Amino acid sequence: MNELPTRAQARAQEKSAGPSVARHGRLKRHSPFTTVAALLLGVLAVAGISTAGVAAYATYDVAASLKPAVKLVNAKGQVVTPGIGAMDGAFNVLLAGSDSGGGNKAYGDRGENLNDVTMLLHVSADHKNATVVSFPRDMYVPIPSCPDGKGGSYDAMSRQKINNTLSYGGLACTVLTVEKLTGLDIPYAGVIEFDGVIEMSNAVGGVDVCVAGDIKDPYTGLDVKAGENTLQGQQALAFLRTRHGVGDGSDLGRISNQQVFLSSLVRTIKSADTLANPVKVYALAKAATSSISLSESLNNPTTIASMAMALKNVDVAKVVFVQYPNHYEGDGVAPTKDAASTLMTALHDDKPVTLTGDTGVGSEAAPGAQAPAAQAPATQVPATQAPATQAPGGTSATAPADGSSVQLPSDVHGQTAAQVTCSKPFQD
Repeated sequence: MNELPTRAQARAQEKSAGPSVARHGRLKRHSPFTTVAALLLGVLAVAGISTAGVAAYATYDVAASLKPAVKLVNAKGQVVTPGIGAMDGAFNVLLAGSDSGGGNKAYGDRGENLNDVTMLLHVSADHKNATVVSFPRDMYVPIPSCPDGKGGSYDAMSRQKINNTLSYGGLACTVLTVEKLTGLDIPYAGVIEFDGVIEMSNAVGGVDVCVAGDIKDPYTGLDVKAGENTLQGQQALAFLRTRHGVGDGSDLGRISNQQVFLSSLVRTIKSADTLANPVKVYALAKAATSSISLSESLNNPTTIASMAMALKNVDVAKVVFVQYPNHYEGDGVAPTKDAASTLMTALHDDKPVTLTGDTGVGSEAAPGAQAPAAQAPATQVPATQAPATQAPGGTSATAPADGSSVQLPSDVHGQTAAQVTCSKPFQD
C-alpha cells in the first residue's frame, strides 16, 4: 500500500476569518512524535510514590517558585504534607502534539504549528480502565467555530484535516473539534513538544522496543536493527517520529509503531525496577510536567497528582491504545462512522473496550507472544447482551448485560499495554 497522499491546500470554498491553513510536503517535512505519553506516563510515574509522596512532590513544585516556607512537622519530626486523593469519577484528557519543535533550532523552522499527533485519554469512573485514542492527523473532520485569542472567533469549517486545528485556533480549537467529533466532554488538555520525549526516555534509562527487521529512516535519523533495541534520547524521538520507516509509510503505520513504544514504556514505568527507584520516578514526573503547555484546568500539580492516584492501580492489560476508526478517502482518511460510534458510545457510557482486530499496519505481535485473554475473536460475543444503546449519529452499540467490555469491530486497530509487539519495517 502506498503512503497517505500529500496534504491538499485548504479547500477554496471554505471561507474563514482566521489565518490560512498552511500545509507542508510529506517527503520534505517530517512530522514529529508528540503524544499523550507525557501526561499518561508522567502521572503513572508519580503514582508509583505513596500518597504522602505525591503530596510532597506537588507541594514542592508549587513552593519552588515562592519564597522559602516554614516546614511543619509532626511529633516524630516527619514533614507534614496535605493529603491528596484520587480524582473523583471518570475524566478525559486531550494532548495535542505540536510539530513546531518548541523553538529548538535543531528541529528546523517549520513556519507553522500543526497538531500532527492528537490523543485522548479516557479514565473510567472506577479507575480500573484507561483508553487512549489516537486521531490520524490526515483525518477529515468538521471544525467548529474557534476563539481567535483576541475576543473574537474564527468561522466554522465543514471539512478540514484535524491537524489544522492547533494552527487555526490553538489548543482550545483542537479540544472543541475533538469534543464535536466524539461527543465527549474534555475539561483537561495540553500541548507537548519534541524535547519532552527525549527527557522521558532518558529518565527511565531507555525503553525496550522490538523491531521485526532493520529500520533506517533518513528523514528522522532512525537506525535500528532487527530484534530488541533499548532506545533513549534522539533515537527514541526518531523512532516515534518515523513514518517512512514503518508499515506502509503512512501516518496510520506510525500510530501503531508509536503504540509499540508507549506500551513498552507503560510496562517499564509500572515495573518494580522503576517504581522502587525514587530517582527514576521523580525524573520521569519532572520531565513530563516540564515539557507540556497545560490548560488552566490542568496547570496544577494537585490536579495532576489526583489523576496519578486515580491511575495508580490500573492494570497494564486494561490500558488500551486504539486508533480512531477510519478509512482512506481522497488525499486523507475519513471517520468510519459505525465503528467510531461503537467506540465513542462505549466511552460515553464508561464501558471498557475489547480489541478484536490486529495492531495496525506499523506493528505485529512479537514472536512467541500470546494475545491477552481479554482479546477474544470478534465472533466470540457474550451470549447474554443488553439491548443496543443509541450511539451518536443514530447507530447502535451493543453492551454486554454483565457490564463487561464492549467489543470493537475487527477493522479497529490497537493494542493493550500488556501486549508485546514489534515494529514492522516499511514495505512498498
